[in-house]
Amino acid sequence: MPSYPVQEIADAWERERPGTPVGSIGIVTPIWRLAKLLGDDRRRVLARAGIDVATLDLLSVLRRSGDPYTLSTRELGVRSLVTAGAVSQRVARAEREGLVTRSPGGGRPRTVEVTLTAAGHALVEEAVDQVLGREAELIDSLTPEQQSRLAELLRVLLQDVQQRLGDDRLGQVGDA
Repeated sequence: MPSYPVQEIADAWERERPGTPVGSIGIVTPIWRLAKLLGDDRRRVLARAGIDVATLDLLSVLRRSGDPYTLSTRELGVRSLVTAGAVSQRVARAEREGLVTRSPGGGRPRTVEVTLTAAGHALVEEAVDQVLGREAELIDSLTPEQQSRLAELLRVLLQDVQQRLGDDRLGQVGDA
């Protein structure tokens, strides 16, 4: 059986510092390594599709909102879990590229609504197919039952860690 670097790390700490709690290494280290590998692969897939992670996030949030694919900038921030400034930058860039349009909101003053254009719709459809197809390939060594079990365990762990840390925001790996 080939060596497993994660176990080697745990064994080294155990050897060098007996009694050090190393049980988390077998879970946290593979999650970090997988996050890095999957994030890098997603960026490569998106680069080939002509879109970056932030733009995909913006377009995906609009696409998942349903027809007419329009949300306020405030709602985009809530659903994307990013700051108002980040939403503003993403929207401005996507608008320059013809992927979204901005218009005054009908509700409160200073409300801005963002709508997915036909070009944005076409791009997000293509990118989502490529990203999700690639990610399905990357996990197909697990049976459907294993995938389901792993998804449930990760859901439980994520919710518990978020609750313990008091932080339910999600961002890119390594973001502060």
